[in-house]
Amino acid sequence: MLTRLGRFTVRRHRLVLSMTVLFMVAAAVLGTRAFGVLQDDGFADPGSESSRAEQLIDARFPGDEPNAVVVVTSEAGDVDEPAVAAAAGELAAAIRAVDHVAEVTSYWELDGAPPLRSTDGTRALLLAVVGGEGDEQDAAIEEVRDLAADAPPGITAAVGGEEAADLDIATTIESDLARAELIAIPITLLLLLLVFGGLVAASLPLFVGVVAVLGTFLSLYVIGSITDVSVYAINLTTALGLGLAIDYSLFIVSRYREELRRGRSVDAAVVRAVETAGRTVTISALTVAVSLAALLVFPQYFLRSFAYAGIAVVLLAMVASVVALPALLSVVGTRIDAVRVFPHRAPRAERDGFWYRTARRVMRRPLLVAVGVVAVLLFLGAPFLRVSFGAPDDRVLPATAPARLANDQLRAGFSGNAAETFPIVIDGVDEGDAGAIDDLAADVSALAGVARVDGPGGSFVAGARIDGAGTEQPARYAANGAVRLGVVPAIEIVSPEGEALIADIRAVDTPLDTAVGGETAQLVDTKSSLSSRLPVALALVVVSTAFLLFLLSGSVLVPLKALLLNALSLTATFGAMVWIFQEGNLAGFFDFTPTGTIDTSMPILMFCIAFGLSMDYEVFMLSRIKEEHDRTGDNDEAVALGLERTGRIVTAAALLLSVTFLAFATSGVSFIVMFGLGLGLAVLMDAFVIRGTLVPAFMKLAGEANWWAPAPLRRFHDRFGVREGAAAEPERTGDEDDDGVDDRPRELVAP
Repeated sequence: MLTRLGRFTVRRHRLVLSMTVLFMVAAAVLGTRAFGVLQDDGFADPGSESSRAEQLIDARFPGDEPNAVVVVTSEAGDVDEPAVAAAAGELAAAIRAVDHVAEVTSYWELDGAPPLRSTDGTRALLLAVVGGEGDEQDAAIEEVRDLAADAPPGITAAVGGEEAADLDIATTIESDLARAELIAIPITLLLLLLVFGGLVAASLPLFVGVVAVLGTFLSLYVIGSITDVSVYAINLTTALGLGLAIDYSLFIVSRYREELRRGRSVDAAVVRAVETAGRTVTISALTVAVSLAALLVFPQYFLRSFAYAGIAVVLLAMVASVVALPALLSVVGTRIDAVRVFPHRAPRAERDGFWYRTARRVMRRPLLVAVGVVAVLLFLGAPFLRVSFGAPDDRVLPATAPARLANDQLRAGFSGNAAETFPIVIDGVDEGDAGAIDDLAADVSALAGVARVDGPGGSFVAGARIDGAGTEQPARYAANGAVRLGVVPAIEIVSPEGEALIADIRAVDTPLDTAVGGETAQLVDTKSSLSSRLPVALALVVVSTAFLLFLLSGSVLVPLKALLLNALSLTATFGAMVWIFQEGNLAGFFDFTPTGTIDTSMPILMFCIAFGLSMDYEVFMLSRIKEEHDRTGDNDEAVALGLERTGRIVTAAALLLSVTFLAFATSGVSFIVMFGLGLGLAVLMDAFVIRGTLVPAFMKLAGEANWWAPAPLRRFHDRFGVREGAAAEPERTGDEDDDGVDDRPRELVAP
């Protein structure tokens, strides 16, 4: 099939390139609309109790949940001064006039409710309900911030809360993405020139990358018009699109040049590159796509969105590499090395190459190398045994971010953090339930870690009703057949203690139909959701990847070895992430605030991406090892030659891809730093440590057992397996097979 495809791209290269350009234009026009349909949420399980609580609030209490907190500081040092109260009232009135601000309450309007006053009396809170959708809400938050920055004389003000933090995170990521691209693109272009030597050859991966990225934007626009898709998937699209385009282009172009050096004509070299390297690219792309497809198992559309984007960009990069790129090579021909920037270096004999000699050195002492490297990887992975999962909050931002400054004041100065108030929603209530509702509020307020509970019957502290916040506004807590209790925590709610508090609240005995919501309840539910589906996702990745590697190798042992080595590599990467981001080592260097946890979703996301990329390099190397073993039957020589023929390609591809990921480590948002640094380290570790040492060591130790399979599986592979056996050298002087491909040699420019 790939042979026919290669011949078609050569014969119809003008048609293929014309259709590719038309696709790129359509994707550029429609794909830019993707940003208008993408969402900035998706971290919750829509079927969880916390999501049900949020849905009930949206349905029964539309638009009246305080989601912006203004921390007002008295310049005189006492918030109870009449002048301070007057200034705060003036600020509250101005905020009420902002479009989409539905409600404003404050410490002063609630007759000095104690929980809204800091412990030292210098600060008090103003709570606002900011409505609107998307840009409308963001604009309202920005206007509230402007009013706070220009507060009346006698007070200063800072705006915090979840919505303000989300806005700062989105704004920071947007600017960070632009900066990362400014860093990565020039370095990538320079590395491409170093790898390919000339402008013409270096531009080919960029062509494939543009096709893949624009096509993925189009895919996200279509998918986002049908279902929820996270805007964070854009980061993966740009990084993975360019990275895999470089990977696949390197492999195709390298094989094309190799065939030219063997004396093939341009057209015949293109066909041979497609039917050999094209098979490897296809299997490689499928392994990456399968790893990313495992994210579809999870209900959170944040994770599913990375599957949508990743699968689309992988398959588009594959199609562009085996269809559009060969057509372009047919046009470029021997001019592929025109406009050289760096002088040509004559290729060294394979057995004198660095990677050949490295493989031979490793295989002289395979057991010593294997034990030593595995011990180091396990040592690096040991911190992962201490992993503690959490949810990101405003502390993922730099300490100077506006929302971070306000929320730090809340954490430090208030006995109960009103910005972290979370709801208990009671559905299907009637007048006869009033006593049970008050009993529930009292019981919850008596729990350790609760500062106050507000409800339609008043405010409760330490199990008893008190005067204060909530008694003047019972309508806020009862509407449309539902009741909402507001729980103000006395502890840092996003913490192990906060998770224990959620469990304690859910365990309170009550006859009412309750649903506990809020950020920490969502975290508890997310952990449960992810852990319950993780075995299915892992099984999908392991079984599918092992099957694809078996199709390529015909071996039972080689896929198992690949899975083991990838697990070792990723364990070391995850250990480093815990050591840095959970435990705070190098926090000063990367400028982030450690919280003692790492984001629950990030290891799963990083695993699926890094596992797929690791298998990408495994397929590249294994295909050439298998080809040489099929030709000679010599396991050791096949391993050494396979590593030599792919070592430079894998190294170059890993360096180029790691630059794209590591550029994200310059972000001001800590979980983006972890994403970029973790994937960058995983790619480099796999390319240099795993492929350069453990693969040759393990394959030497296994010997000819590398290629063993039971008789039934051997027959299955003989019928359905993927082969890349070397073809005979061309002997024809013309197009004797009448296939439309010109097999006559052309003048060859040395690569």
